[in-house]
Amino acid sequence: MTSNDINKVKYYLMGLQDSICGALESEEPSARFVEDLWERPEGGGGRTRVLVNGDIFEQGGVNFSHVSGFKLPPSATAKRPELIDRQFQAMGVSLVIHPHNPYVPTSHANVRFLMAEKSGEPTIWWFGGGFDLTPFYPCREDVIHWHQTARNACQAFGESIYSTYKKWCDDYFFIKHRNETRGVGGLFFDDLNEWGFDRSFAFMQSVGNHYIDAYLPIVQKRKNTPYGERERNFQLYRRGRYVEFNLVYDRGTLFGLQSGGRIESILMSMPPVVNWKYNWKPELGSPEAILYDEYLKPQNWLD
Repeated sequence: MTSNDINKVKYYLMGLQDSICGALESEEPSARFVEDLWERPEGGGGRTRVLVNGDIFEQGGVNFSHVSGFKLPPSATAKRPELIDRQFQAMGVSLVIHPHNPYVPTSHANVRFLMAEKSGEPTIWWFGGGFDLTPFYPCREDVIHWHQTARNACQAFGESIYSTYKKWCDDYFFIKHRNETRGVGGLFFDDLNEWGFDRSFAFMQSVGNHYIDAYLPIVQKRKNTPYGERERNFQLYRRGRYVEFNLVYDRGTLFGLQSGGRIESILMSMPPVVNWKYNWKPELGSPEAILYDEYLKPQNWLD
């Protein structure tokens, strides 16, 4: 692997951040992403872009980061002891979008690259990423569209790729203490290097490039759906699950905190407003119960 390869990944990721921000801004009459440049004392930095109080998006963050250091945090080495005492570079784009309208799902996407080096030993590297959807009042046609686009992203790389990484997503975004998925899934992959650099990089790009194709049509269909206090309250309650997952299970959040990342950029994924209710249960047969009964469990959406 050469420095030119690393630069290719970096330039792609920075361009992806630009294109995603532009596409999301196209839905907003006036709100725009505000950019915050930051540096990390041990090495590297990033561009955090956050949009707040838009007509469509209550809050959205699209981050690019490229950090380096002399020692990976425990979250990276716990299951990979060969990474201990290696210098590293990690770069990626990570985003979370929290819309105003409860009928527009929250969405998350991330694509990333990590390289770890040690004198006299082969370089270790891999790609990872994916995207997933978290609806509150789901529409089945939206979920099918989301997964069809995810399958399209994988199609050129093998017939089994979508099903493999779809299952990985279902397993990863499972809130064990609630016995439910965070949403309706999508794609998740990690440690990808067995295809070689060029093909692995191409797959990461395909996943990154398909995010807007998957999400924007749903936003456009649902952004004007009428809603009231009941729907808003349920949205705020369900946002609590997002907080639970990110603080308890999410590897990216843990990596950022343990590696001394910029705290504001790491926690920009949190929803701006959340309601907590003790022991709340949806009324049997209600629209809210449909989410639990029909959607928060792994299933084949394209069958």
